[in-house]
Amino acid sequence: MSLISPEVEALLYLVAAVAFILALKGLSSPKSARRGNIIGAAGALVGVTTVFLAEELKNVGWILLVIGVGTIISVPASRMVKMTQMPQLVALFNGVGGGAAGIVALLELRAADTLGFLLAVAFTIFVGSVSFSGSVITFLKLQELMTTRPVLFKGQQYVMGALTIAALVAAVIVVTQGNAVVATLLMVAGLVMGLLIVLPVGGADVPIVISLLNALTGLAVAASGLVLDNTLLLVAGTLVGASGTILTRAMASAMGRSVNNIIFGAFKGGSTAGSTEVSDRPVKSGSAEDVAILLGYAQKVIVVPGYGLAVAQAQHTMYELAKELEGKAIEVVFGIHPVAGRMPGHMNVLLAEANVPYEVLQEMDEVNPQFKTADVCLVVGANDVVNPAAKTTPGSPIYGMPILNAGDAQQVVFLKRSMRPGFAGIENELLYEPNTTLLFGDAKETLGKVLSAVKAL
Repeated sequence: MSLISPEVEALLYLVAAVAFILALKGLSSPKSARRGNIIGAAGALVGVTTVFLAEELKNVGWILLVIGVGTIISVPASRMVKMTQMPQLVALFNGVGGGAAGIVALLELRAADTLGFLLAVAFTIFVGSVSFSGSVITFLKLQELMTTRPVLFKGQQYVMGALTIAALVAAVIVVTQGNAVVATLLMVAGLVMGLLIVLPVGGADVPIVISLLNALTGLAVAASGLVLDNTLLLVAGTLVGASGTILTRAMASAMGRSVNNIIFGAFKGGSTAGSTEVSDRPVKSGSAEDVAILLGYAQKVIVVPGYGLAVAQAQHTMYELAKELEGKAIEVVFGIHPVAGRMPGHMNVLLAEANVPYEVLQEMDEVNPQFKTADVCLVVGANDVVNPAAKTTPGSPIYGMPILNAGDAQQVVFLKRSMRPGFAGIENELLYEPNTTLLFGDAKETLGKVLSAVKAL
């Protein structure tokens, strides 16, 4: 028996839907992201509570048990996850959403009674399965539990073509006959397709694929809203699908490539995963005191943060150094590349955690003209996003990708653990330029030494 009237149910779902829209709006800016998260969580709570109040649910005990188990697993995982592992967590959560949508659609097949219903079921089963298995592979790649390089085998594109045809045939049978066995086979086809799509992707393309899979999960959830006749799922899924699609296109544009090239580029050698060999070419290295002198007597410093900053958890030390330089009347700007790190906005979130003012975070198009007027460019843990090979080396995995013009600064200082290539696995010629100085070591430790040396000037 429903505890609320249909009118109240519709009103509560409307409140939740509006909360999701406001949350998405809030997440579009670092200044309002925290508020957006809270609004979105409140909307989700309203939506879930409404289901319990409005529907005549069966097996409530099992439902509450599963919710409890999920809470026990997810809350500690979310609190304990390191910033460097956030993309992996996003990939896993995204995969769970797609998988859940696919399973729900499969279970609801027996209740199908219209063509539209069956179309939604087939779509949700297949797309949700693709998202689940693809997200698992992105997790394994980012966690380095498997190689980050493209995984290919002879005739892989033909296998994908045959599987696509088989999935289409299975979908037609599901829509026309509602066959549960064939629907299960369609789910298996989706799982295999997800593997075949993501395995050939390597290097810096992986974060873009996460965004694409997020969009697919949104579409699957939206379709499951049609399956369950739930408007809130339809609205939420559409928002996720649309925003994920826009973000994917924006990231692909930041890489200077098309989404099609990112997904299928490995088949023709276009993936961003190159060699993992460490170069033995000579470079100019310096001490923390040398770097402190360069920074302390500069008028303008541009900081380019990357994944290494996140690995070392050096964002707080970096901001302390920036404040010390500003106290000496030195202008400090942070140049943010759209695909720096391992997921969209990774650097923005990392620096916001250290309370770096939003005003000093400048996007690529805004900061690039300023490098020519900068005395020092301090590159902390970044590599591929400042690699001139993107402009000068046709055939390079990142050729055509817009980069931060760090080499235009008077002096370039690289903070690196070693000479190991970046995530794209290619050598950076900027490291060997005469105006480049390398400071080896853990970023947090070396930045601490530089900070002490700057204070002593």
